[in-house]
Amino acid sequence: MDILHTRCAGLDVHKKTVVACRITPSSQGENVMQTRTFGTMTNDILALAQWLQEAQITEVAMESTSVYWKPIWNLMESTFHLMLVNPQHMKQVPGRKTDVKDAQWIATLLQHGLLRASFVPPAPQRALREITRTRSTLIRQRAEMINRVQKILEDANIKLASVASDVLGVSGRAMIEAMIAGESDPAVLADLAVRRLRSKQEALEQALFGNVQAHHRVILTQFLAVIDALDASITVLDTEIEQALAPFTQAVQRLDMITGIGLATAQMILSEIGTDLSSFPSAQHLCAWAGVAPGNNESAGKRFSGRTRRGNQTLRTGLVQAAQAAARSKTSYFSALYHRIAAHRGKGRAIIAVAHAILKTIYYLLTRDSDYEDLGHDYFEKLNPKRTANRLIKRLEGLGYTITKTEQPQPDLSQAIAA
Repeated sequence: MDILHTRCAGLDVHKKTVVACRITPSSQGENVMQTRTFGTMTNDILALAQWLQEAQITEVAMESTSVYWKPIWNLMESTFHLMLVNPQHMKQVPGRKTDVKDAQWIATLLQHGLLRASFVPPAPQRALREITRTRSTLIRQRAEMINRVQKILEDANIKLASVASDVLGVSGRAMIEAMIAGESDPAVLADLAVRRLRSKQEALEQALFGNVQAHHRVILTQFLAVIDALDASITVLDTEIEQALAPFTQAVQRLDMITGIGLATAQMILSEIGTDLSSFPSAQHLCAWAGVAPGNNESAGKRFSGRTRRGNQTLRTGLVQAAQAAARSKTSYFSALYHRIAAHRGKGRAIIAVAHAILKTIYYLLTRDSDYEDLGHDYFEKLNPKRTANRLIKRLEGLGYTITKTEQPQPDLSQAIAA
């Protein structure tokens, strides 16, 4: 095989150690492999970089092992041309598995150009990713705490969730705080309701008649304190994200126009893929990277499982949530696509198909610098009007109706254009 990189190195990254193998040419033109183990402290990584620079190494490849590769990438990306590789793409020969062998194998594959680099965004986008992912984590923790509050209320036989859609809304929060303060009269608690919830006074009084004890009040106090702290942290992160995405306001607004995507989801998507999609040759490549494209598994002319791969879990989760919201809409193309596929492929595959369509739409909006236009819920019916008409006629005839088909004349547009 041809050698593409004469001076390269492979890194086998672990939590506490990094095994490095550098390949350099000898005076006789043969490959010389040198292997050395370093720690993962900052000084150790700097020593690793110096050891590679001494041999004039230009190309360095490493596995994407959990989060352990990130410190090495951050410290060495300005010095070497780095390549992050999916471990599944470069499995070692069975029976010869050691850290040294792994590092040598990575270096050998890199030397011959047999590695495919994973997408690693620039440093500012990586920082934005960390903020948006942290916000998503805090939002999940807040939802979990709200569920815990509801569990404590149920334990005290307070059925507030059966009447109020939001247990910690303005009314629910006031009622819970009153319970913590010692109020137990259902009528007094129900009178704290505001706006539309005031029309449910009788149901509220029945739901708020329970047995709140001292330990319930202690636990609810702590839960509300945690929720308040999470709200404050989420607000701080919202501000940071808005400031970081200020130069890309137009892109955020375009994504926000897509059915099923809200402001927070649009911000998350841009933090994951960025606005420069030149790293992805096509929309299909982006969808495969995100894990919302069908997998390829074919042998002897037979197609086996089309299960999607893991992909970018954060992006995939956001797209699936957006697809679920879009499927519930009544007048969007994505809703029509969902019902069309769900009828014969199932709801799970239909949701992934809608997520795939949403990400393709995002790709074209960002690469073509255009605004979103919904195709409409009747898009598939207009593709073949005669087939749609025949299908509806058969349904009516099956119900006992007699249908006479009369096609309406189409307007002559030539005269209108000439006028």
